[in-house]
Amino acid sequence: MARRPLPRILSSGSAQIARSREIARTAADSATDVLHPLITVSRGLRKLAATARAKWAATPQERRGPTLLLVAACVLVVALMPYGPLLALVLLMAVAAWLGRERPVVRTGPDDAEIARLKGLYEALVPYFSVPEDPAPLFAHGGEWSGAFGEYAFDEDGRLTRLKIAYPPYFTDGEPAARARIEQLLHAKSGRGREYRFDWDEEGNRLVMCVLPALPTTIAAQRFVTVPGETVLGFTDDDAVQRTVPVVSADGTEDAPAVVWRTGPRSTEPHLLAVGQPGSGTTSLLRSIALQALPHGDVLIVEGGGTGEYACLTGRAGVLAVECGLSGALAALEWAAHETERRLVAANRARQAGQPVPEDTRRPLWILLDRPSVLGHLAAADGRPDPQELLEVPLRHGRTAQVTVVVAEQFDSAETLSEAVRTHTRARIVLGPAAPEQIEAVLGARPHTTPTPEVPAGRGYARLGTGPVLRLQVPATPDPYDDATSEAHRRAVLGLLPERSAVTAPAAPANPPVVTVKTPAAVTAQDAATVTTPAPAPVVVTAQETITVKSPAVVTSQDTVAIKAPAPAPAPAASQGTVTLPAAVVETVPGAAPEPAPAPRSEPDSGPAPFHAPVPAEG
Repeated sequence: MARRPLPRILSSGSAQIARSREIARTAADSATDVLHPLITVSRGLRKLAATARAKWAATPQERRGPTLLLVAACVLVVALMPYGPLLALVLLMAVAAWLGRERPVVRTGPDDAEIARLKGLYEALVPYFSVPEDPAPLFAHGGEWSGAFGEYAFDEDGRLTRLKIAYPPYFTDGEPAARARIEQLLHAKSGRGREYRFDWDEEGNRLVMCVLPALPTTIAAQRFVTVPGETVLGFTDDDAVQRTVPVVSADGTEDAPAVVWRTGPRSTEPHLLAVGQPGSGTTSLLRSIALQALPHGDVLIVEGGGTGEYACLTGRAGVLAVECGLSGALAALEWAAHETERRLVAANRARQAGQPVPEDTRRPLWILLDRPSVLGHLAAADGRPDPQELLEVPLRHGRTAQVTVVVAEQFDSAETLSEAVRTHTRARIVLGPAAPEQIEAVLGARPHTTPTPEVPAGRGYARLGTGPVLRLQVPATPDPYDDATSEAHRRAVLGLLPERSAVTAPAAPANPPVVTVKTPAAVTAQDAATVTTPAPAPVVVTAQETITVKSPAVVTSQDTVAIKAPAPAPAPAASQGTVTLPAAVVETVPGAAPEPAPAPRSEPDSGPAPFHAPVPAEG
């Protein structure tokens, strides 16, 4: 049987129905736009009526009569006032429009994605916060997460930024291993690449996890507002310390929370140890400490790496020496040990005599040792003592003698540090990326945050003595002679460097008679020779006085000896290497001999004697 086609009216009915629905929807939208004020006022009148009904229901029975009388009196007064009903109607419409307005919807809870994340985190914590013997476990598979998570916050990407967790009392929150497992789990589930802080409240059985913002890296080397004996190691979080220091950064002037290290006789952490990875900023830290110490003390720098990172400090006022080689390092540290002993003896004698401590023992002496493991390896290969052995006296007695030791080493060579360095360096710093176990091995305590795998130079942790572990960002103090240093940082470091020490040679007399000294020969008035001696001071020779030239003095034919007074004919030499002159005043005239040693500073507080001072010639 053939299928008959549908009537035309039925086949085209669906299209007409769709068109009719579209027209009706458009008309409804237009009517809604036109009647929107009326709808708003109606919604407000409905809310006013509901409020009045609720008030009337809450009014006691004995007070309803007086309430009706009061309302009727108000209506009568408004009706008798000029334009009263009109004003009352306008006021009623305004109140209704205000109450009937559309308010933005405020989200009071997490969305579906955030709920799924919280449920997943709750399920992951169940094995750690539950035991089979618990009759009403707070954490159970398929349980309600809202009872365990009190506070939570998410960022724009839907990742947790703050979470407050309530855990059962039987959890072993006093064991570091148990706490470390929970922190590692929360770090992994909340998103890696960020630094989290965990605050454990053992008394209330609460754990608060929050994401920490990155410390600013815009603070460069500058003069910090501190007193002598205080050194700014870096900057930390606002709520970690109570002291702020005004600084100038790339964003302007601000008060930054600073980690201040106090040294001196009353310091409980007189020496510092900094450990980090290559390129983590330990050398910049030592440069920053040196620039802050130079205005009030003397600095002795021993660089084991030999890369010339401290060349900008060479020859500066207050810098005793910058040694890069093994021989110079051993001589410098040996002098530092003797200087510490000399200060102790001088201070002890002054106290026994009831006198104030001498001025030359009050000026602080800073010993900065960068990478001593390299020097120790060279010394062992050469059969010489380890330079760290010479640090034992400054480390033990440095606080009393105003001597401060700062040692910087890398993680791969930290095992080579001597026992004296490990024992007496109570101020510790870890810079660069490091595992929590490495940080705990250096600082003696685990940080309250999760270290990130990638950090900028100068970022790390600091702990002064038995205090808390603080996040740290060292002020940028790069090598100004490095081509990779920015111009702003170069000018900042060069502006903090003191002036170079001036070296002056003794002035020669005008038109002196020239006498030549030959050894071993007689002395005539026409000869010329030079006796090379370390001491540039004038030498006075009296009658029948003997000048003996001994090794390592070398007699050449380029220097001269000037006689201020005429002398009679010289006598022949008594023996080889001996010259006898009549009464005369002899003064050496600088020639091609090496430059004399730098003269001591003319400051009132002269500081320690330089360890490389020349030894005067005998005789």
